[in-house]
Amino acid sequence: MNLNELSAAEISAGVKSRKFRAKEVVQASLSAIEKSNKELNTYLTVLPEQSLKEAEAVDKLADEKKPLGPLAGVPIAIKDNIMVRSVRTTCASKILGNYKAPYDAFVTGKLRSAGAIVVGKTNLDEFAMGSSTEFSAFGVTKNPWDRSRIPGGSSGGSAVAVATRTVPISLGSDTGGSIRQPAGLCGVLGLKPTYGRVSRYGLVAFASSLDQIGGFSHSVEDMATLLGIISGKDPNDSTSVDKPIPDFGAELAKPIKGLRIGLVKEYSLGGGLDPEVEKAIKVTADVLKKLGAEIKEVSLPNSEYALAVYYIIAPSEASSNLARFDGMRYGFRDSGAANLIEQYGLNRDDGFGPEVKRRIMIGTYALSAGYYDAYYAKAQKVRTLIKRDFEAAFQKVDLILTPVSPTPAFKIGEKSDDPLTMYLSDIFTIPSNLAGIPGISVPCGFSSQGLPIGAQFYANHFQDGLLIRVAQSFLKETGWNQKRPKA
Repeated sequence: MNLNELSAAEISAGVKSRKFRAKEVVQASLSAIEKSNKELNTYLTVLPEQSLKEAEAVDKLADEKKPLGPLAGVPIAIKDNIMVRSVRTTCASKILGNYKAPYDAFVTGKLRSAGAIVVGKTNLDEFAMGSSTEFSAFGVTKNPWDRSRIPGGSSGGSAVAVATRTVPISLGSDTGGSIRQPAGLCGVLGLKPTYGRVSRYGLVAFASSLDQIGGFSHSVEDMATLLGIISGKDPNDSTSVDKPIPDFGAELAKPIKGLRIGLVKEYSLGGGLDPEVEKAIKVTADVLKKLGAEIKEVSLPNSEYALAVYYIIAPSEASSNLARFDGMRYGFRDSGAANLIEQYGLNRDDGFGPEVKRRIMIGTYALSAGYYDAYYAKAQKVRTLIKRDFEAAFQKVDLILTPVSPTPAFKIGEKSDDPLTMYLSDIFTIPSNLAGIPGISVPCGFSSQGLPIGAQFYANHFQDGLLIRVAQSFLKETGWNQKRPKA
């Protein structure tokens, strides 16, 4: 039995029945990480001693026939901007290179309580600012389907961790598509929940009104389980919502017959959409229609402004959030300063990478006196219009179908010197962050070069269960999530 091929549900069931040991599962995960990480640069930190010790504790409970959680013995990977107590949390930045988290994030604590075992922390674009996982202080992560290409970002490491079967599930963060875009480019599922469904406590902030923690998986069942575990009100996060947590697993058996699914007429990009991506989305719509869904056209007229709005709001919030990283109390400190002012400057100049500096400068400018009303305040008003577009669309449909990315994965270095072209990678994912609605990426085909293509579904606020339902029906019919890259 290849333990790395099992889903989280299969691992948990096997550990509980003592068909195999949690320690065996974790050892298989660690071996797979060791085999692939040198080439792909998926993990920044691996936790062999800690994870094996936790696995032994799970096995002891199984031997004593004591109750075990729904993820008992399941190895998981966590994006390195989410806190794991006493473990290095770098945000893939030099400025936090040796920082150790003093506490568990809300989601980390919930997963551990459910029996999951953290085997490592994954690579990302520095402070989650990027769409390719090229902007990491610790090197580029590579796409396992073609090692000359990017895996997407910023949660590229977490997507690759699942795509290569080192773990069955992983956590990422999504500020403008950072879960869904790498999921689409790596051929796995990626879910961004409704804003407020999952606590952000313990997530290092990038843009607080946009950030959301979500997950990656192969199995829709695993995604339903994961979402149910990490959801819930958290007194440490005032933006988390006190709403009952639905039984997301109950959505797996429900048909999609009768659901109204919208195609956005503005999302053709005026010819900028790759023909193979466009074809895959049309085929996806045909499959859904065959399964009994009604396909309708909807309009999101203000979506053309989403990219511009995002790149004012997100850098502005980043400018404020990253002010805390000065190298004086913790993190990287330059040794060559002659005085205090120079010390601050050198710490941040040497500690932050070029993309982080770019966004801090954009945000500081947009918030500065004389420009606040012209840029930030106006962007917030347009954000409201984008949200109203979705509200109007969801009066007509239950779900919206879009591409995840305009193109399949591009070559490493192809867009790293052209920020504006890079930013276009998130043109289909950003609107949902601005509106706070949930979105899921599901594999829906491959390009002629053998690269994964992802389809994205949006649902209305707190209709996350509908995303689980449509993903299960679609993938049960097509099996795209069963494909895997060559070792």
